[in-house]
Amino acid sequence: MESKNIWIFAIVYSAIQHFASSSTPLKRPRAGDPFDTFPKNFWQEFSSPFTDTPEDEELEVTETTTHEPFPFFADPYTTVNVSTQLGARVYLHCRVNDLQGKTVSWMRRKGDELALITFGRHTYSGDSRYSLEFEEPNDWKLLIQYANERDEGPYECQVSSHPPLVLLVYLTVIVPHVEILDERGSSTPEKYYKAGSTIELQCVISKIPQPTSYITWRHNTRLLNYDTSRGGISVKTDMLPGRAFSRLYIANANRHDTGNYSCTLGNDITGTVMVHVLNGEEPAAMQHASGSTMSPILSVVLFTVIAASLFAEMLCQR
Repeated sequence: MESKNIWIFAIVYSAIQHFASSSTPLKRPRAGDPFDTFPKNFWQEFSSPFTDTPEDEELEVTETTTHEPFPFFADPYTTVNVSTQLGARVYLHCRVNDLQGKTVSWMRRKGDELALITFGRHTYSGDSRYSLEFEEPNDWKLLIQYANERDEGPYECQVSSHPPLVLLVYLTVIVPHVEILDERGSSTPEKYYKAGSTIELQCVISKIPQPTSYITWRHNTRLLNYDTSRGGISVKTDMLPGRAFSRLYIANANRHDTGNYSCTLGNDITGTVMVHVLNGEEPAAMQHASGSTMSPILSVVLFTVIAASLFAEMLCQR
């Protein structure tokens, strides 16, 4: 009787499924096996009628992580070479993007040691020539004023990230070479001119990376470039790539023109020459006389020889 009831229930269930969905046709049960016509998920639906989760569906869990932006240098290089001339002011640039509250520092490397120059916008160097100038939006510039030879070497711009970012800047300080020549292109610490002649001096300055200054001539402490009180003074200067050339002319030289003459580029690059203006005596004769003067050692030797000869002659007469 129980088996008959189950079989009747199965027939009713199949009919309901047929009317609910046309995709599941009604099948007649086979004799002795009434459960073959049940759908495959019959027992799942029958035992858990309120479960509506498809068998093939899987729960997916997606995990998302947001990373904080990492600071980076705006320029594509990590090593920079900078050149400046003696006495000039120079900027060392350090452009940092996405700083995110990190700190930028400038340090001076000497061998294995690092000396702190700036931290953030504060300067910690005892040298007042160093200072930090921030330029929007991201340039942490180190300013060095009146650069000298001791400033030459490596500098590091560091960002306090993990790991730290380091930009290496190597500064080269070029010391120009100054030479004063005469009208013949000869170099000598002293020049002689005859009264009434024209003094002509040439100043040649080489190794100038960026000639931002002009050449000045001085007679002792008096500036000659714009001197109109004496008259007859002319200065002609050419600023060329990497070098400078200037000529000084002083017409109708007199004894007041005797003195020290200097040629200066900026404030620190100077060459000097001593000028003598002679009255009546030829400059060549004066230079020859000064070159032919007997040295004190030779005079002593000659005196000793003469004295020995006289002493020997006296002994022979006895």
